[in-house]
Amino acid sequence: MQSPGGSSEPRPLFGGALSAVIPPSATDISELREIPDNQEVFAHAHTDQSLIVELVEYQAQVADHDAPRYHFEDIAGSNKALEPGAYEVASVVALPKAELSLSESSSAWMLTGTQCVSKFNEEAKNTVTLHLGLFRLPQVSTDILVTFNDPQAINPESSSATAEETHTEPWTLLDFQRMLQSLTLHAPGLFG
Repeated sequence: MQSPGGSSEPRPLFGGALSAVIPPSATDISELREIPDNQEVFAHAHTDQSLIVELVEYQAQVADHDAPRYHFEDIAGSNKALEPGAYEVASVVALPKAELSLSESSSAWMLTGTQCVSKFNEEAKNTVTLHLGLFRLPQVSTDILVTFNDPQAINPESSSATAEETHTEPWTLLDFQRMLQSLTLHAPGLFG
């Protein structure tokens, strides 16, 4: 189901345990295919952009300032993008707690980088800007990852190359930042 265009209402996540403002034209992928229980996945209805909210185990051995890069590299491994030149971190910044709704996090970060990834295990690789929001919750042994995948260059051999050209507004970095700022915990029991 798509969220209404321009809606600024928070959308329930994980059965209402969390919520966040999801950008317009978002399709809940769980309505199309099975998604792991620790993820909420949304795709733009008319572009190849996607948003993923994921609950992962807190990595106590990783210092807060290194954690965004740790998770980015873990995602690169999952995307088979670990070879030299296949991924790059452009910036890592701390998010001011005063600007966040998720006050339970001990620290919050945003990383921006690129990865060369293939879709559906294809040979053709696309260049994707990946914006990663990280909220650290050591008190419940959880890191919350919010990932915005924003394709920049589509290989002509990729299945993504056949996507229809539309005049729909793509999601922006501001949409992603608003999502990060609006992420709210309603039920701490989510973390067991």
